[in-house]
Amino acid sequence: MQTTLCYIEKDNQYLMLHRISKHNDPNRDKWLGVGGKFEKDESPEECMLREVREETGLIVDEFKYRGIVTFVSNEWQETEYMHLFTVSEFHGEMIECDEGKLEWVNKDKLFNLPMWAGDRYFLNELQENNEFFSLKLVYYGNELKEVYKSGKRVI
Repeated sequence: MQTTLCYIEKDNQYLMLHRISKHNDPNRDKWLGVGGKFEKDESPEECMLREVREETGLIVDEFKYRGIVTFVSNEWQETEYMHLFTVSEFHGEMIECDEGKLEWVNKDKLFNLPMWAGDRYFLNELQENNEFFSLKLVYYGNELKEVYKSGKRVI
């Protein structure tokens, strides 16, 4: 499965989605960027642009393709390849998202929010490194057990 995740930036903040609306959401109560699954024949960029518009109402003017994150889990049948983007310029009026609550969060407060353990690794990369990167995150159940950066094991 292929997905996108996008962090929209403004005034040293990211637009975050607090996933509180869907009852059977595996991301319930977690804070994430915006994004979702590819539709037929979409490129990573097309998927990201569509998902941002659908979830936020915003139109992306300038973005950067930042990395790819490979998610592996003993509980999933299929590996997920998530294409990671940041947006620096956008326009439009924000709408309510049916998946949760959108909120601007200061970058220095991000790591205080409930999120997946692996998200902390790629959020750190987004803030500390301007280069394209590749991460592999291996979960057993909900627990992060292994992290690889550019093929080298980190944990």
